[in-house]
Amino acid sequence: MPPAEPSTYAIVTLGCPKNQVDSDKLEGTMIADGLVAAGSPDDADVVVVNTCAFVEEARTESIETILSLSAQRRDGAKLVVTGCLAERHGDELAAELPEIDQIAPFGVALATPTTTLTTSSAVPVSLGPTRRAPDFDLLNLPRPASSRPWAYVKIAEGCDRACGFCAIPSFRGPQRSRTINQILAEVDQLDAREIVLVAQDLAAYGRDQGVGERLIVPLVNQVADQVDRVRLLYLYPSDLTDELIDTICNTGVPYFDLSLQHVSPPLMRRMRRWGRGEVFLERIATIRDREPDAAFRSNFIVGYPGETEEDHDALLDFVEAAQLDWCGFFAYSEEDGTYAVDLDGKVDPGLRSDRLNELQEMQDTITATRRDLLLGREVEVLVDESGVGRTHREAPEIDGIISVPHDLPVGTFQTVTVTAAIGPDLEAIR
Repeated sequence: MPPAEPSTYAIVTLGCPKNQVDSDKLEGTMIADGLVAAGSPDDADVVVVNTCAFVEEARTESIETILSLSAQRRDGAKLVVTGCLAERHGDELAAELPEIDQIAPFGVALATPTTTLTTSSAVPVSLGPTRRAPDFDLLNLPRPASSRPWAYVKIAEGCDRACGFCAIPSFRGPQRSRTINQILAEVDQLDAREIVLVAQDLAAYGRDQGVGERLIVPLVNQVADQVDRVRLLYLYPSDLTDELIDTICNTGVPYFDLSLQHVSPPLMRRMRRWGRGEVFLERIATIRDREPDAAFRSNFIVGYPGETEEDHDALLDFVEAAQLDWCGFFAYSEEDGTYAVDLDGKVDPGLRSDRLNELQEMQDTITATRRDLLLGREVEVLVDESGVGRTHREAPEIDGIISVPHDLPVGTFQTVTVTAAIGPDLEAIR
């Protein structure tokens, strides 16, 4: 009798880069258990949806994806839902979506034997936001080598901050940092030329390890010894020290992704955030003095409760003055369990939308202008895939790209000359 065919899997990932790392860990676990990747979710024995629940729009996308995959899966295939939506709304999913075979917070999904995932009966299992697998070190599970010349590496899980708009600490828990050795081992395993370090509060890395200091600077230096590029995403502005700025510039990727959220002092206090526009502008100017070629990204929330016209005008003035390379603007989303839910001064959705569009139009012009400044310049790109490259100015998946000749080998660094700019994207020749 011939041996049975191995079970197949497909993982669909939604949300942020940190979710992608979680999916990579899950994939490594499934491969170790003998599963093989399916050509598409339609052909898989088990389909895993790693969901996002950060804001209402993300929750809607997650539910729509679950329903779509349920309708497309072949007979007998199991549908498993994990990630933030399972962590945060497991009970509601179990009650309202009988299409799901298993609902598991991420740590529980990893702790569940693959045979259970592929053979369990179609009975929803809700494990709730506090049911984590005990003593299961999911942050340090093995991952497959990166299929791209770059890879995300999550250096910590959870967050100790209490920002008024954010529910992440309630379902991801307090900050839990990995050791430097654990991170370096994963970097080596991924075999990538660019490593993108991610966490909910990146610059606070190591604060929870009882050493009395943050360890982000030695970590960046040691990762830089192993790869060509180290990129940092999501830096809280109060933690952007001179030492960290110098380290980021010296390791070859002067890219600063600053989590600013707003600039008006009264609104920042209502957000439970540190800083104000003048301080941020001074810090950006200091960095540009040290490294004129530095690139900047930030995100801002529009329509937070209590946001006045004066607050909005302050943000417009800041965006114009800062001339950031990249900006994301997000409409405020009311999240259960957050401080902001009970605040007065709700902003009318129509006004919020108008403010968001005004900011986005301004930033689109700024981004295009900053891209035009690169016309005629020689730049060094990492070739991510055939015909596509990135300099230090572009983070993967979220910023623009550079179209390069298709004969440039993937995974190599190449010097090219920028010949055209089309909005956020560039074209270059050898």
